[in-house]
Amino acid sequence: MHDIAKPVVRKKMKFVRNPITKAIAGLVLLVVILFGIKAMQIGKMMSTPMMMPPTTVSSAVAKEEDWAPVLSAIGSVSAVQGAVVSTELGGVVAQVNFQNGGEAKKGEMLLKLDSSAEEAQLHTAEADLELARANLQRTQDLATRKVVSKQELDAAQSAFGQKQGSVDNMRSFITKKQVRAPFDGQLGIRQVNVGQSIDARTPIVQLTALDPVYVDFSLPQQELPKLGTGFETRVRTDALPGREFKGNLTAINSMVDAATRNVGVQATFENPDHALKPGMFVKVEVVLPDKSKTLVIPGSAVSYAPYGNSVFVIDKKKDPKTGKESQDLRQAFVRIGESRGDFVSVTEGLKAGDVVVSTGVFKLRNGMPVTINNDLAPKPQLNPTPADS
Repeated sequence: MHDIAKPVVRKKMKFVRNPITKAIAGLVLLVVILFGIKAMQIGKMMSTPMMMPPTTVSSAVAKEEDWAPVLSAIGSVSAVQGAVVSTELGGVVAQVNFQNGGEAKKGEMLLKLDSSAEEAQLHTAEADLELARANLQRTQDLATRKVVSKQELDAAQSAFGQKQGSVDNMRSFITKKQVRAPFDGQLGIRQVNVGQSIDARTPIVQLTALDPVYVDFSLPQQELPKLGTGFETRVRTDALPGREFKGNLTAINSMVDAATRNVGVQATFENPDHALKPGMFVKVEVVLPDKSKTLVIPGSAVSYAPYGNSVFVIDKKKDPKTGKESQDLRQAFVRIGESRGDFVSVTEGLKAGDVVVSTGVFKLRNGMPVTINNDLAPKPQLNPTPADS
């Protein structure tokens, strides 16, 4: 028997798609589409220049002013006259005739030591003196009548002279127990009390003449040719904010300090209210007589940096297409000179008439568009006071 060949039936494998797979594929496609749209938007934004709104700033004009050149230094106030009043003799303090911080006139008695024993001795010496005087007068009368010898007359005169010397010495001793002010001035704080036993040369109180006062300072030797007595001198001190004192240069040392190559200078200042005290540190400015044109701007307009100081100049520009005007910033590096009050001098980098940003320069950058509003801008002062700041 022959095997009957059976037909081979091939089963077609149907690929069954899972619904979850379909969902994932759709989600991926959606993300790709959204990402592409966002990328196109970002690219368009990056290709389109952004227009920043103008920043509001305050401004100032660089201008030329007549500034007299000055020489600056740090000085110290000293008294024209000053002394520590002390006793010449020792003893017990009997009287103190002054108040701490008070005023004293020349010759006024400040302190008296107990001199009761010396005064008693003075009375005895004065009595002896009167006796010697009477004896001398009698001897002189007798001598004129040739009753006594020349030797007796000389002895009477010698005795009278000795008694007179004793009285004078005792009076001088008592006077030295009275301490008097050697000059007019202001007293400090007393160092002794009534009843205290003190030695000779014991300090009693500081006495200082405060009107006028000296200010001593030094300047480099190269400034010597510029100096002259009578030049106006100004001083300020942190202890008296807002006050400026004016005086005159009165002395220039004849020698230059070999160690510092500086020359000592002294100015004199009237001080009627005794505001300047000896020992105060002061900022000194000697005004030279020759004035010069100086370009100045507010100090707040300068951006100080280690790599160089700069200002922001406000340039006006006009769009050639639209004709619209705009104001843009241009950073300009400058060289700064001396400062006076709220102003600084500019020796390089600006010209008269340039308009610069006067405040808030730290937040600006080159090319930034700005608008100017000076309604609330502070007014810089050449001699500012605390009320102006």
